[in-house]
Amino acid sequence: MQPRNMSMSGVVDLAAVKAAGEAKVKAEQARAEASRQGGGGAVPPSALVIDVDEAGFENDVLQRSAEVPVVIDFWAEWCEPCKQLGPLLERLAHEYNGRFVLAKVDVDANQMLMQQFGIQGIPAVFAVVAGQALPLFQGAAPEAQIRQTLDQLIQVGEERFGLTGIVVDQDAADESADGVPAEVPAGPYDALLESAVRALDADDFAGAVQAYRNVLSDDPANTEAKLGLAQAELLSRVKDMDAQRVREEAAANPADVPAQLAAADLDLVGGHVEDAFGRLVETVRRNFGDDRDAARVRLLELFEVIGPDDPRVGAARTALARVLF
Repeated sequence: MQPRNMSMSGVVDLAAVKAAGEAKVKAEQARAEASRQGGGGAVPPSALVIDVDEAGFENDVLQRSAEVPVVIDFWAEWCEPCKQLGPLLERLAHEYNGRFVLAKVDVDANQMLMQQFGIQGIPAVFAVVAGQALPLFQGAAPEAQIRQTLDQLIQVGEERFGLTGIVVDQDAADESADGVPAEVPAGPYDALLESAVRALDADDFAGAVQAYRNVLSDDPANTEAKLGLAQAELLSRVKDMDAQRVREEAAANPADVPAQLAAADLDLVGGHVEDAFGRLVETVRRNFGDDRDAARVRLLELFEVIGPDDPRVGAARTALARVLF
């Protein structure tokens, strides 16, 4: 589904004086209680990203939103855009260091929550501030747009509801739950990324793919590795193609999905980006079931090659949404 910007101006309507006053009181009471219990209410970094279900929604989201804005990521395992957006939101939750909490809701297991929020497609991202829900954006939006939306959300939380976030105990990141020092991530990944580039230069596409996957296994949101993997996989697919034969088969057999996928790869490698996207959108429109999904997945892979900020990707996402929904 196509991402769309959501203005935060509507939050003013939710921020009635009574609600704001009650939220401030609740936040102050929560901070005071945490202070009396020691530690100033500091939480481990693991508390910044939580899985939430219907049973825990009241406590984990509504009550917590009296202390800190809670961003809700509605996702599902089968949703490809969710796999791009989820790791990005998790990374931002840690980067913002307690200015908001990310709650992840699996819609397949929590259909009632999906209905209550009126969600028509995923990924969908909402926020709850002092018990008040508001939509943020829908679809795998660009990181710059997400950051801007989060900044506005945090500002509203502070100015209208007196929410200043939660304190994160960074020392807790050094130990696991059983007190044993946790394994430190291997990064930075310069050596692996350099080896991937060398493999590409040597036409060792399998080696490049593996190197990029090694980076993404530890850092799923690594932009350079995601782009490199998409490029390496594309080059691996086209390296042994007979271009003339592929194009002739695609022209002669418009209903042959593998032929259209191969031709789209050649279109992209040849610089005909819009032709590649248009071919795959049309293939999605023509087909159903596994064939349709294969074309959709290939189109998403080619989006990664070009990059989310390219206007041709935005136009193709819109076209894809029209034929899917």
